[in-house]
Amino acid sequence: MLHTRNLLLMFVLTTLFGCADGGPTIVDAQTNAAEPKTQLAAPANVSEGFADLWTRKKGVDWPDFLGPNRDSKSPETGIISPWPATGLKIVWQRELQTGYGIGTISKGRMYHFERQGKQATLLCLKAETGDELWRFQYPTDYEDLLGYNNGPRCSPVIDGDRVYIYGAEGMLHCLQAGDGKLVWKLDVNTKYGVAQNFFGVGSTPVIDGDLLICMVGGSPPGSPGLYESGGRIDGNGTGIVAFNKFTGEAKYAITDELASYSSPQLVTIDGRRWCFMFARGGLVGFEPASGKVDFQYPWRSPKLESVNAATPVVVGNEVFISETYSVGSSLLRVKPGGYELVWADDPSPRQPKALLAHWNTGIYVDGYLYACSGRNPPDADLRCIEWKTGKVQWIEQMPPETRERSSLLYADGHFVQLGEYGTLKLIRVNPKKYELVSEMELLAEVSNPAFRPRPLLKYPAWAAPILSHGLLYVRGDDRLVCLELIPE
Repeated sequence: MLHTRNLLLMFVLTTLFGCADGGPTIVDAQTNAAEPKTQLAAPANVSEGFADLWTRKKGVDWPDFLGPNRDSKSPETGIISPWPATGLKIVWQRELQTGYGIGTISKGRMYHFERQGKQATLLCLKAETGDELWRFQYPTDYEDLLGYNNGPRCSPVIDGDRVYIYGAEGMLHCLQAGDGKLVWKLDVNTKYGVAQNFFGVGSTPVIDGDLLICMVGGSPPGSPGLYESGGRIDGNGTGIVAFNKFTGEAKYAITDELASYSSPQLVTIDGRRWCFMFARGGLVGFEPASGKVDFQYPWRSPKLESVNAATPVVVGNEVFISETYSVGSSLLRVKPGGYELVWADDPSPRQPKALLAHWNTGIYVDGYLYACSGRNPPDADLRCIEWKTGKVQWIEQMPPETRERSSLLYADGHFVQLGEYGTLKLIRVNPKKYELVSEMELLAEVSNPAFRPRPLLKYPAWAAPILSHGLLYVRGDDRLVCLELIPE
């Protein structure tokens, strides 16, 4: 049964490469016969001054996908290492409903996005206790084409006193972060003609200045569906759309690219802002304020059942991308107007690859990149590669029956590794060898010691762990668990 499910999950859509035209298209946000956008307010500060609920004094918030810099790295120090024989202390736990993602944290509040029945639901919880403060819901009838998981994929994005959510069905909402009141909403998929992906919208937007930048991937009216077209779907110039974050008004749209599951990355290189989107056909580099496209680099498996999902990793003026279906990884050196290739895996299917990242995003530390490589559990492993060359430094040696895909969080010279079947490991960062420090399985308490306790985290545990104010948050299929990684 598990093998069948994995095969179904791997069957994801594909399309042809889009073409960037080098300049933005100004979009009329009001043009939509179905009137999908509702704007309730556009003040400069919608809920200014809502109280900070943290009692833990040290640490930082985790307000965005993969953390403050979208790199799955935390600046917090003082972690427990090694872990006690009994494991880390469980602070609180909560049952979850349908979805894949993990929440974000700001001002002592955790924002978690899931589906409850036919309602897409944003929960605002006290980060230290898990107590519910409020919830926001809207109706959804989204269904995966493979009938697997109908919940959201994207993490909430917190920007000051606002929180943004992007549902699997393509509904984009801006809410007050303090009380969940609606500021504006937009039916993105209807407005831009987005052909349904097998697993729905899965690219978390990013904020730059007054812009909320989304991977949209729209198509012309009357475009065929995925099966009818065999994946050959045209774009309509709305591959990437930037909205006014206060009102939802579209400011520009660029590229004919279709959407992937990779999330955008924002950086400053030599004093200039860049945004990188690993879209369905490859990497798009552009200036986020204006929408001016600098380059498009085709990088995608020719297989129909393939997708780009890992977020680009940027170090200095170099950008790393990776996929798992056949072509592997590539490193570019970028400059205004273009790029030069540093290295790339041989795309031939029979040639070895430096890294084949699936849905996890690699983490750069001191000249090396660490990430899980492999499409399925039997062929997956954690590895370290040299950034400048792609040379493999080490591969985690595990017997085939225990190999699984995993995600990483970096903190204080260590990685917290979460396997997709729920095992947590603490690994010391070491480019010379895989150095396991501690390992634990989260288990439910049992009243009768004769019974074996059940695991708290069930497959698929695909969301990368997050860390805020010393508290580590991990999730499996139906449960969120908060542990103390750094003592108060």
